[in-house]
Amino acid sequence: MLKIKHMNDLEITNKNVHNKFKLNGDHFTASDLSRVGYSYVKEGDDFEQSIGEFLLDWLDNKPYVSIMTSGTTGAPKEIRLSKKAMIASALATGNFFELEPGNKALLCLSSDFIAGKMMLVRSLILGLELDIVLPSSKPLHNNTTVYDFVAMVPLQVENSLDELKNVKKLIIGGAAMSPELIEKTKGLKIKIFETYGMTETITHIAARALSETYFTVLQHATIKADERGCMVISAPSISDEVIVTNDLVEITNGNQFVFLGRIDNIINSGGVKLIPEVIEAKLSGKIDARFFVAGVSDVTLGEKLILIIEGNKQIIDPTIFDGLDKYYKPKEIRFVCKFIETESGKLKRSETVLAAT
Repeated sequence: MLKIKHMNDLEITNKNVHNKFKLNGDHFTASDLSRVGYSYVKEGDDFEQSIGEFLLDWLDNKPYVSIMTSGTTGAPKEIRLSKKAMIASALATGNFFELEPGNKALLCLSSDFIAGKMMLVRSLILGLELDIVLPSSKPLHNNTTVYDFVAMVPLQVENSLDELKNVKKLIIGGAAMSPELIEKTKGLKIKIFETYGMTETITHIAARALSETYFTVLQHATIKADERGCMVISAPSISDEVIVTNDLVEITNGNQFVFLGRIDNIINSGGVKLIPEVIEAKLSGKIDARFFVAGVSDVTLGEKLILIIEGNKQIIDPTIFDGLDKYYKPKEIRFVCKFIETESGKLKRSETVLAAT
């Protein structure tokens, strides 16, 4: 595939539709796609209507697309993403994952959000043969088609383990993968990548193979850590301003990093700052259910560390905490029938803590 170092290397606009692009097996020109978009909006199912609306927005004469942020860098808000920037993101993804014109791709994410929109943009710009299916927890159910490139959220991966044999490259985003899910994917003979990104970065700016420790930054972005230890992203081709996150990271080799956790989640227990994600990694494989740790108000400690487990109340063997630093040992264990999550599968920690008993 042609390597694109700068957007000026090619004059690609939102009006360009790659001659290898297909939608559900059919070739379409830009004018054809406008009619397809209109048809989806008027006659399609709910998920097709959102695809139709995006196609019409993408092909119009405005230089931007309006979209709601996920709330990763602050309160959710409507922002305008430059179509030129979205094309730059698509090219960077194509280069990083070595996608070729004619590769078969699947859209199984909602086009209401940036991840779904960008699968459409990548397909249009890179010349992918894109199939669309209803965004569901089991998008590959009864599927026999072999796909070169698929993007999913962790919940979809969890429910598609048996069908993933028909996927060559899988990228996973929207929420962090649990250590338990990573373990379940180890026997699969496909290439699986966890991605790092947000709406403001027009999906991912970094990815890591599940066998690797570090995320590697895509060619269009650079990173550094601020005084808090949080990621700061510079990607001139997609944003005129640097993007300051609340994600604690450990940066190595300039363009690689380990994601430690969210600074919002830090627990201050008796003056000791605890990163929940670090503690959760140490407990991985020791609890036969989904779990997380959090801090709750405590008169003595300010905040005390508690363990939240999904499912019915059960007796937990205290030896699972053996070997942990004393500060990492939960003071209390609570249970909740079902974790509270966003549509993309991100855990709502504070709401789930309130629901736990």
